[in-house]
Amino acid sequence: MSGDLGAEVVVRAAAATLAKYQHVNLVLVGDETELSALAGNIVGADARLSIRHASEVVAMSEPPAEALRKKKDSSMRVAINLVKDGSADACVSAGNTGALMATAKFVLKMLPGIDRPAIIAELPALGGSLHMLDLGANTQATPEQLFQYAVMGSIVAADINGIEAPRVSLLNIGAEDTKGHDTVKEAAALLSASALNYVGFIEGTDLMSGKTDVVVTDGFTGNVALKTMEGTVGLCKHHLRTAFSRNWFTKLQAFLAAPVLRALASNMDSRNYNGATLAGLNGIVIKSHGSADAYAFQHAIDTAIVEVRNQLPQQIGSLLKKEAA
Repeated sequence: MSGDLGAEVVVRAAAATLAKYQHVNLVLVGDETELSALAGNIVGADARLSIRHASEVVAMSEPPAEALRKKKDSSMRVAINLVKDGSADACVSAGNTGALMATAKFVLKMLPGIDRPAIIAELPALGGSLHMLDLGANTQATPEQLFQYAVMGSIVAADINGIEAPRVSLLNIGAEDTKGHDTVKEAAALLSASALNYVGFIEGTDLMSGKTDVVVTDGFTGNVALKTMEGTVGLCKHHLRTAFSRNWFTKLQAFLAAPVLRALASNMDSRNYNGATLAGLNGIVIKSHGSADAYAFQHAIDTAIVEVRNQLPQQIGSLLKKEAA
């Protein structure tokens, strides 16, 4: 109910999901009157779609602690409760990130061996994509927590991209072993001694190079890196539009280059990577971008379905037990 573009986006994404998958059931959580009207117009009669009423909505600007304490019948809280009691296998939300994280952590609790949850998302890279975490759940991290992030990131990347042994890197100011502060050096030692496919430090300039499948860092650095990438893509789009609209000759060049530009836009379309996993929870929760349209939100649902089928929390718990043994 609290995404930037309203409930219609979610209902249209639900319709696309039901058409794509024959054995998936969806529960829309929120204002029953509004959702029933939208579902009737967009989806029609489908026994695989149901509605669970919630009387409250968490605003995008609402402090997480306030939402957790005062909005016990919010659509977000009710949806996560459905995961907790086994009525649903996963929750997908485009709502307030802080409130979603706080509520999910309070209701679902953490997996044994995980100190804190982390936000992990898929990003474009040469030859495919990479998964990066933490993207903002925790501004600081200990070496042990970075190791936990690496375990979670390795499993998510393996599940989503079908990679048997994802390459794991630590984000650092240099690729040399002598570079960086003590936290990343100690985390590197833990990873080197593990069964993970750790390939060393990686610099910001190589994030999209295709040299790694998983990039691990603290939430402060990860969020800054993510926002920098998004801003750079926006800057490139602006300069391309400006260059091709300068005069009639450049407009002709744009017309001739249209197929290449469309392919480039498709490859860089952030909607194809929408759906960040709140990893480390004892349950599956996916955070969609607040401004996601129906296409992007449906991709977030796809991510949830993959993680349910692969039993992501159980995989993380099993690998942590092996590493601790």
